[in-house]
Formats: sequence, C-alpha cells, structure tokens
Amino acid sequence: MRRKHLTPIYLSLAVAFGVLLGIVISRSNNPNAFVNNGGMNLVDKVFYLIENEYVDTVNIDKLQVDAVTSVIDKMDPHSEYFEPEVLEEVNEDLQGSFEGIGVTFRIEKDTVTIISTIKGGPSEKVGILAGDRIVYVGDSLIAGVGINNNRVMKLLKGPRGTKVGVKVYRRDVSELIDFVIVRDVIPTYSVDVAYMLDETTGYIKLEKFIATTHKEFVKAVKKLQGQGMTKLIFDLRNNGGGYLVEAVDIADEFLPKGSLIVYTQGEHRDRQYIFARRRGMLEDTPVIILIDEGSASASEIVAGALQDNDRGTIIGRRSFGKGLVQEQFDLGDGAGLRLTVARYYTPTGRCIQKPYDGDREKYILEAYDRYNSGEMFSADSIHFADSLKYITPGGKVVYGGGGIMPDIYVPLKQDSTEYFFNKIVNASVVFQYAFDYSDAHRDEILKYGDENNFDKKFKFTDKMWNDIMKEAKDKKITGTDEQIAVAKEKTPQLFKAYVARNVFGDEAFYPLYRPMDEILQETMRFIANGSE
Repeated sequence: MRRKHLTPIYLSLAVAFGVLLGIVISRSNNPNAFVNNGGMNLVDKVFYLIENEYVDTVNIDKLQVDAVTSVIDKMDPHSEYFEPEVLEEVNEDLQGSFEGIGVTFRIEKDTVTIISTIKGGPSEKVGILAGDRIVYVGDSLIAGVGINNNRVMKLLKGPRGTKVGVKVYRRDVSELIDFVIVRDVIPTYSVDVAYMLDETTGYIKLEKFIATTHKEFVKAVKKLQGQGMTKLIFDLRNNGGGYLVEAVDIADEFLPKGSLIVYTQGEHRDRQYIFARRRGMLEDTPVIILIDEGSASASEIVAGALQDNDRGTIIGRRSFGKGLVQEQFDLGDGAGLRLTVARYYTPTGRCIQKPYDGDREKYILEAYDRYNSGEMFSADSIHFADSLKYITPGGKVVYGGGGIMPDIYVPLKQDSTEYFFNKIVNASVVFQYAFDYSDAHRDEILKYGDENNFDKKFKFTDKMWNDIMKEAKDKKITGTDEQIAVAKEKTPQLFKAYVARNVFGDEAFYPLYRPMDEILQETMRFIANGSE
C-alpha cells in the first residue's frame, strides 16, 4: 500500500500526537527481517522481534509462558497450562500413589504435626506416631519459621529408596527424637469410607476419580455385600471429578450391558459413544446417588448416566455443571497443557455445562449466586427453559444447561437459631478445640478401642463447652441465648466426630457426623418410607 503524503501541518500534528503518547518511531535497521521467515506466524514474529530487537534483555521463556497462560485463560474455564513442577503435582494427585514417607500432617501453630501414619508405611515402620511434631528435616529447621504445605511436601517427598532424617518432638519426651526414614511408594485412596448404615444399607463416599478408583470401589462393594448390603447409598458430594474412564467403569457396575453411559463430541473430535460393556456387580441393587454443588465432571457423568437410564434416585442439590472434556498434551521439558477438546453429553443428550462469560472467578464461585438467588434454600428458585427439557425412557423429565438436578432436592436450612453454631464452626473454633483435645488426650481416647465405643461412652462436659465459649468470645463471636442453647446441643456430636478423625483415622469421622448430615438423614427417611 502506498504511503500517503503528509502536508507540513498534518506532519506536525502526527509528531505532536506521538510525543503526547510517549512514542518515538524510528526506521528499522533491518527492514527485511522477515524476508527469509515467511513461514512464521504472528506470534513467532512478535517473539522474534522481542528477542532480537528489544531495548533490554528479557526472559523470553517466561514471556512465552505468560502469553500462553493469557491465551488459555481467555478460552474456557477448564483448559490450563502447567509448568513442569506444577504438572508433576497435579498428575501425582490422580495417579493413586506417590513416593514419600507415608504420613498425613497439618501445620498447627507453625509446626508440622503428624495426624496419622500410613499403615505399613515408612514412617510407621520406624516408629513415628500421630501427634509427633517434626522440628527438623535433615539440617533444616522447619518449626516456627513460617513453613507452608508445599515446602513440607518438597522436603518429605522423594524417590523411592532415598533416605530422609527427621527430628521430632513428642509429648512427655524431654529431647528431640531422631529418625531416618527410607522413602517408599505410598498409595493414595479415593474411597473415603465404606460402611453399613444399618443391617441392609451400605454407604460409600468417594472423594475423587483417580487411577485406582474403580478397583477401590469394587473392593468396597464386595466388603459391604459380605456384611449383608442389599441397597447402596453412593455419596458423590464435593467430588470434583477426575478420570473419565474411572467414572465410566463405575457407572458400568450399575447398568445393564449395552446401556449408553455418556457420549462426547468436539469440533475436532468425532462423536464417541461409551456403553456399558459387562454385567455389573450392582445391576440389581437399589441405589441412591448423593450430589451437591461441589459434585462435578466425572461425578456428574455417573449421576447423569444413572438418572437418564432411570436407574436409582438422585438426592441432594444441583451439581456444579462441568460438561467439558480435557485432554493432556506433553509440551516438552515437563510442561503440559490440559486442553478442552470436547463436550460430554448424558444418555438423553443433555449437555450440563453451565454458562461461562469469560470471568473465571465468577464461574468457579457461582455457588455464591445460588445463595443469593435463594436456590440453596428452595428448589422453587430454580427455573429451567423448556428448550433444556429432556425425557428419559421411563418418562422422567430432566434438564440440561447447568449441572444435574436431583430427583429429590434437599435445601440448606434457613434457621436463624443455628447462626451462632454456624459461626463457631466456620471460624474453626470447634475444629481447633477438638484438635487440641485429641493431641493432649490421645492415649485416653485410644482406650475406647474404636470410634463407636468413643461415641457411646465419651462425655462432653460443661467445662469443654465453657472452653469453646471462651474461644468464641475471644474471636468476638456472639449470639442470642436461644442460638447459644442450640449450639450447646449440636456441638458435642461434631466435637466427637472431629476427635474420632484425629485419633482413629479419617474414616471414623463419617459415622459420628451422620446425625448432623441433613442430606443423608433425608435419604434414610426416604428409604424408611419404602421409596427405595
């Protein structure tokens, strides 16, 4: 294109405008910079110029990562670029194992406190105990120095067979105790708990879908069937998903061979149908699936597959609404890209992906909008367009466009008398008191033998309640006499559930928390009425 001739007045204006914007334009010393690079795309050209012509030295690798991250952020809420160290961590979370010393811990008062050791793991073998505080790892002091979880994990994890020395503080022992731990492969589990709620009703809670989930699930089912299970409550609440193949394998256990479980389709992915391939262990077992606003992705595939095949009952609240499929690509040097490549659809054809307007934070925190709209407190606040209506083979009306809507909706309580209780729970007053009590009285609590005896025989005293009230006062948490009376009635059971988890393990929490679980209580009433 020919350059237009500028008369003196226009030239003066152009120069003045450039000065106002702080722009000084000079003629390139290399006007043919791209003559031999005609194959370059725009991005390559820009980075070539930055690397070869920019006034200062730049970290071109970092700039490229920043650019990629910015582009991915603008596409959809689930595509994501991972730098090598981050990708290793997120992959490890789904692999079903890691290499380390075999403990669970929390940082309490700026000190790493052991909550439990993995049975048969490296730490248990050398004598590490729940309640121990790790003061040193090698020569590094880690107590009282503001350490965080990521730093602790990096210090304690390492290749199988390598050694790590630790010094721990143990209550009633005057000096630090030295241990040398040989790291090993540590299994991780996705089944939080599997136990019998009564003589015939089994309960399985699943945290996520990792590489070992189906195997764990089958093992849990066999255990419960051996204990007399004839019906199952399968809890997928707050399960954010994971591997699609694991979700499909679990759905297959409930559905007859040939049943459609899910199908996927994208611009560059042909439609792919996935069917049940075998006779499942639970085809003839009545099942109830529990979901809530934290149930997403693979959880929604399982719930949607059963709902659309008229199999069982879904109870709880509307699920998150993630209907996008990611595929992971290796970018070299340990970096990776999880790119959304397709949408998945439930058997009736529903896409349950919720709307996304480009605001990631708003998308992730959309549950707050459900509070504000009243949805969390009443199903009547939820409205679906007729265009999102689908009909199952059995005639049930279901909806797409934003999560799985349960067959039976259990709203949150809108009870002002529980205000003070909710405040002390949300402020971790009860949790912290239970942790401190467990730590100081671990040996006494262990004498109960298990969580059931502890639940039946342990007495929550007025002194304990007064200690909790003192902590609430220190945090400036107040309530009416009626609210405080309600909290005093509800707190002992929650306290016992927390203590049981601290002393007897994570699985001990759920049986003791059960009386406070509104969705589970509604489910048991549903079963008692003969509906399932």
